[in-house]
Amino acid sequence: MLDIQKIRENADAVRQGIQNKNVSIDFDVILAVDQERRNVIAEVEVLKHERNVVSKEVATRKRNNEDIGDLIEKTREIGQRIKVLDEQQRNAESKLNDLLLQIPNTPHASTPVGEDASENPVVKEWGKRFAPGYTLKTHLELGEALTLFDFPRATKIAGPGFPLYTGSGARLERALINFMLDFHIDKHGYTEVLPSVLANTKAMTTTGQLPKFEDDMYKLPQDDLYLIPTAEVPVTNIHQGEIIPEQDLPIRYCAYSSCFRREAGSYGKDTRGFLRLHQFNKVELVKFTQPDSSYTELEKLRRDAEEILEALGLEYRVIELVTGDLSFASSKCYDLELWAPGEARWLEVSSCSNFEDFQARRGGIRFKPQGGGKVQFLHTLNGSGVATPRLLVALLETYQQEDGSVLLPEILTPYMGSAGLHLK
Repeated sequence: MLDIQKIRENADAVRQGIQNKNVSIDFDVILAVDQERRNVIAEVEVLKHERNVVSKEVATRKRNNEDIGDLIEKTREIGQRIKVLDEQQRNAESKLNDLLLQIPNTPHASTPVGEDASENPVVKEWGKRFAPGYTLKTHLELGEALTLFDFPRATKIAGPGFPLYTGSGARLERALINFMLDFHIDKHGYTEVLPSVLANTKAMTTTGQLPKFEDDMYKLPQDDLYLIPTAEVPVTNIHQGEIIPEQDLPIRYCAYSSCFRREAGSYGKDTRGFLRLHQFNKVELVKFTQPDSSYTELEKLRRDAEEILEALGLEYRVIELVTGDLSFASSKCYDLELWAPGEARWLEVSSCSNFEDFQARRGGIRFKPQGGGKVQFLHTLNGSGVATPRLLVALLETYQQEDGSVLLPEILTPYMGSAGLHLK
């Protein structure tokens, strides 16, 4: 959520930032509601002062045994007016809050201005292209031949878009999750948490999924709960409503979770195999940082995700998102994309974002400066570290052998156990 004072004092800059996100917001309406609220507050303050003056006059007259009937009536009238204004203030604040929840975060000054994903610049490329002299198979062909997963039977259980991992495929999925968790904990110093896959309306609102993206989520209306689209939701809300000592920052969490997305409006897009799922697994990285260091922490976060891909020996590139491709809550974002040789295309496996104080305002997450001073909103960041479906696609297609088997990278040896690294 944007600070109304920021909108009030920097209206032109905020308007331009939102416009650069290709979003249209009527800020005149917002500022009018804010002014109405402020006018009511000002009138209440005047009336409360007047009531105090009258109360002192009542006390004086009582001491002098003078009539106070007119003052009592005046006090009653002031009280009734304050009661009416209090209701007006509540209504104005509720309306203002609803309007503010519709506004996306403003892009950071360093975010390139652009209309859509076609303008996203490539800022880094890593790895060597896998191009052997034999015909490459897709992950679907490899997986079906090696009985790593079974989409037809998965469809019988839950419908299209829900996977069923089998045999060594199930073992490989679990291996990848454990490998990534251990990597981030042992090498990068993250604290592991294992959150619920359900979150309430307040938690979803904190991270920006609500109210805008309700149609994209699976909901349990009887319990006011949603299946999480990412572990970012429960992990960010760990500190909802808290004040954290500055010396405890940054806080770094990593979490594995299943993720659930209805993908409303995505029908007709490529939904083959693991390219687009309604349920998938992901290791998520979340940071709570001091505002002055949040962009340094974003670069570290991105690097933490990159090292997973490098450890697995997979070709990847880093894309910096232009303003028109940023998510609702993000101020700056990098996407990490893997090259899938069988598909002959780039596949996104991670988005690393700085939300600045946007989520913290919604969730009331603040920090107390170490040297004293006013409590402030901190900055939140998150990134996939990484999502498994497209990672699995790139891994199988990159390490496929001419005979149709898959020889996995040795770094997964401790995690594959009896399943082995040579899937055949």
